Amino acid sequence: MTSQPPSSGPELARDLKLSHAGAVVVGTIIGSGIFLVPQEMMQAVGSARIVYLAWLVGGLLSFFGALTYAELGAMKPQAGGEYVYVRDAYGPLPAFLYGWTWFLIAKPASIATVTTGLVRTLATFPVFAFFSRPCVSTGSFSVSYGQLVAIAAAIFITWLNYIGIRKAGEFQFLFTLLKIAVILGIVAVGFSYKNGTWANFSTTFAGAKGGLAGFFAALVAALWAYDGWNDLNMVAGEIRNPQRNIPLSLVWGVATVGALYVLINAAVQYAMPASAVAASARPAADAVALVLGRGGATLVSIGIAISMLVTLNGTIMSGARVPFAMSRDRYFFKAIAEVHPRFHTPSVALVVQCGLSMVLLLGGGNFRQFFSLAIFAEWLFYMIAGSTVFVFRVRDPNADRPYRVLGYPIVPALFIAASAILLYYTFTDNLRYSAEGCLTILAGIPVFYFFARRRGSETQVTGNQIKG
Repeated sequence: MTSQPPSSGPELARDLKLSHAGAVVVGTIIGSGIFLVPQEMMQAVGSARIVYLAWLVGGLLSFFGALTYAELGAMKPQAGGEYVYVRDAYGPLPAFLYGWTWFLIAKPASIATVTTGLVRTLATFPVFAFFSRPCVSTGSFSVSYGQLVAIAAAIFITWLNYIGIRKAGEFQFLFTLLKIAVILGIVAVGFSYKNGTWANFSTTFAGAKGGLAGFFAALVAALWAYDGWNDLNMVAGEIRNPQRNIPLSLVWGVATVGALYVLINAAVQYAMPASAVAASARPAADAVALVLGRGGATLVSIGIAISMLVTLNGTIMSGARVPFAMSRDRYFFKAIAEVHPRFHTPSVALVVQCGLSMVLLLGGGNFRQFFSLAIFAEWLFYMIAGSTVFVFRVRDPNADRPYRVLGYPIVPALFIAASAILLYYTFTDNLRYSAEGCLTILAGIPVFYFFARRRGSETQVTGNQIKG
């Protein structure tokens, strides 16, 4: 099955240059994770050296995923990314279930996660302490100021993407540079701590989970911090020279993130022993505070807020392209396939995606709930989409492949195995939300057959008109 775009009307514009595409990869990956998960990782393994090992293994597995997606993206540079790969490899039903899940759960929950995290970060400033207070309260329903701020952030970034992919790309590029500057600043400050020592890398935390289970828990945290590199493939239909720029952006983008993560983790461990990292909810901020005092911790909080805003832009940009691609195949509402005649963006898909995110935010869930709702569905389809590289290699051995994944078949196989491991641990870690995710995926089956029947009827009518 192949995509069936309309024969007339406005189309998406290929306005994203290599610099924009690279910023989508780097800027979307680096969110709050690197600032927050070192504590969780240390509590899991109890050793500074093994924490480092988890970062390296997580980075390598994510790099393998980027190499796999580089081949797929260069081979099929269309809007929708993973939806296109699953559709062409396994057929319309699995592809619809992917798009349905992404549209209904994964992306709205990811947007809600990032905006809620942004509000939580801003609330650490005394001037924003009122975020937790109710703004509207009627009976059992209430909306806090923080929820309104989260909704406002989602609306603003959606508007930015609505008025042009080039504007959203420029925002992504400029703020990603700022984000990298903040991280390098944290690294420099951490290594300037006069009481810091390389001996901290040999310290341990006695209360850790330890063992293989502890290492896998730390690896899951690292992989979550690396999450987001796949978003570039969803906007493949708007990247200039995609056969070249998609592989370059994925490979160098993930490699850059890996280097930054290793540096900031090294700076934190240089400044703080393992026990201090395990006891700190915000290790990067505490490491900077050792040198610059409370003002330094404030600077880190500002950096986290900037980081999350850039991640939000990449998430909103990529998410709307999946329902857009489904609708172009006539397996979803026709209006969602509309391209804005002036801005050449999937305007309706962006607005609907924002609306779904607002529903989640108004529901009042917390950061952990939103994250748990999104992570299971995401990694399930990473695994499925990654496996399509084997299908295409067997089915279409002579197809044009501007880039071929290095180390095939070992590299994609290791990525799929890593996805399966993360999927298992996220499922068992939160059975309730994972089960809800499974039920939502299965609920898409009757919806698919509804649209399939309608699609078949439309095709029959069109055929009869042509014959007549």
